[in-house]
Amino acid sequence: MLLRFKICLLVLCSICFTAQAQKKYRLFIIGNSFSQNAATFLPQLTREGGIELETGRAELGGCSMERHWKLVETAEKDTSDPAGKAYGGKSLRQLLSDGTWDIVTIQQYSLLSGDPETYRPYARKLYDFIKSIQPNAKIYIHQIWAYRSDAKSFGRIAGEERAVDAADMHQHVRAAYHTIADELNLAVIPVGDAFRAMATDPSWAYKKDTTFNFETAVSPALPDQTNSLHMGYRWDNNKLDFDANHANRAGCYLGSLVWYQTLFGGDVKKVQFKPEQVSDEMAAQFKKVVLALPVPADSVAR
Repeated sequence: MLLRFKICLLVLCSICFTAQAQKKYRLFIIGNSFSQNAATFLPQLTREGGIELETGRAELGGCSMERHWKLVETAEKDTSDPAGKAYGGKSLRQLLSDGTWDIVTIQQYSLLSGDPETYRPYARKLYDFIKSIQPNAKIYIHQIWAYRSDAKSFGRIAGEERAVDAADMHQHVRAAYHTIADELNLAVIPVGDAFRAMATDPSWAYKKDTTFNFETAVSPALPDQTNSLHMGYRWDNNKLDFDANHANRAGCYLGSLVWYQTLFGGDVKKVQFKPEQVSDEMAAQFKKVVLALPVPADSVAR
């Protein structure tokens, strides 16, 4: 009887310890499809790392900082105006006011990300608005990635001027994000740097298939897209579509590893989860790349 009591007590203590060890965080994302891509596998990674994560979202496809801010202005002017409630029928204030958020992220629309002037004054206005509602939240800026090397065109870098290639786009995007981060004293989530590290590795860089005949292609034939981190070519109703901008499952996984390490100090070396589209070898390379990135000293989990 005494032995059974001791066993039950031991189990109970173990359960209590586990519950206490479980870390809980609330993350709110202000962005667009690129933030949806980059945080795709964050729930699996945090769960594996012993973190209970609740995520709120204000994400609209192709949404710039300017548009996010204009929606705030509309809602603040008239709280009953549905035009200011673009996030599932709610305004940004309503969403941000739902409890306490530990982390809030912002980002720019990919097309405009290489031009720092498109961030101003909207990044600061959004920052001040967030802090007025969540004064203790840690705010990060999510540095997005350049389009795939065989994209038909690249992001803007000054007005209507566009980057000439993926390397040029990455250079301008990175500079713009860090410029705004410095102005607002924000930590950067360097997903774009991780994508670029893969793109410049001789063994892992995606290389355009120059042998594929697009004129005579018939479904389901596709060009070789080995090591691509972007959606690339795919068939849709017998039409060959091309998306050089958004991340595929591998790209989403790489982005999520960066978010996990940057926001929560997650140890990517210990990560076991990976989507089936990512080989063990590619997952190992992703971890190597992410581990080489800087981690903010004051991430919320530290």
